[in-house]
This record gives sequence, C-alpha cells and structure tokens, in this order.
Amino acid sequence: MAAPGHAGADPAEPSPEDLPHLRRCVQLASEAVDAGDFPFGSVLVAGDGRVLAEDRNRENSMGDATRHPEIELARWAAANMTAEQRSAATVFTSGEHCPMCSAAHAWVGLGRIVYVSSSEQLTAWLAELGAPPLPVVPLAVNQVAPGLVVQGPVPGLDEQVRELHRRFRR
Repeated sequence: MAAPGHAGADPAEPSPEDLPHLRRCVQLASEAVDAGDFPFGSVLVAGDGRVLAEDRNRENSMGDATRHPEIELARWAAANMTAEQRSAATVFTSGEHCPMCSAAHAWVGLGRIVYVSSSEQLTAWLAELGAPPLPVVPLAVNQVAPGLVVQGPVPGLDEQVRELHRRFRR
C-alpha cells in the first residue's frame, strides 16, 4: 500500500508471491547491520519468478558509499540479462531506492520495484533517531525515473526495517 502523499507508488499491495522475496530483503538488511553496514538488502527476480541475484549494503565494510545493493543488482543485470529479460524482472528491496539507485535501475532498463519501506519513512525514522542528514535528498523513485512501476511500503515488514535502523544507530 502506498504511503499517503507518496507520489509514484502503486497502491496495489504486493502479491503473496512477492512476500518471500521481501522477507529475504529484510534478512539481507539484517546481515548488513551485523556486518556494520546500513540496513538495506535487495533481490533481483526474473519475470518467471526465479531469483537471479541478491546483495546487501556494503558501504562501510567496503569503504565505498556507492556500494548499495540496488546498484550491484543493476550492474549484474546489465552484464547478464538481455534488455527484454531486464524489463520483465522485478527488484525487491528493503528500502525505496535512493536517487542514485533509481537512476541506475532506469538506465539499465529494469522492470518493477517493490520496496518494504519508503524514503519518506526513512527520513522520519532517521530524524527520530537523531541521525545526521543524508548527503542526498531522498526522492521517490518516480521523481527520478518517471514511468517505473513501483509498489510499497509493505505494512508489517516496514516495522522490521525500522527496527533494523534503530539497531544500526545504537
């Protein structure tokens, strides 16, 4: 279900087939926190439902602020999939793509995005936690890449992601 006032998100809830992938994203985000990285995880799924690739945030552990899982999946897709396969694929992710990741997703020509928690939620959570401002304005995916099919946030799972942000900031 889309957050109120969250432009570009599809109001349709994720399908039952989507939920295992979304849960895996939350698990990957937890693994990221365990490794000292920001709580983000993503899964790339083919149009036929096969999991093709997955990754977690590695910004701190690799010392590179661009090591977002969505970027890694876009790179993997560009190297390993045809344009038709990319457009039929779905990227599931624990948090809505940042502007850098939204742009990579669009440039590579990936299909649907389904996220557990929105940029709007993240901004509110970070403010509650007293975290410093993000280095890039958090925009909705469709503000960066109009026309992409985007679904999220996912009630219930989003609270798990919120807790991961709390755990990371402790």
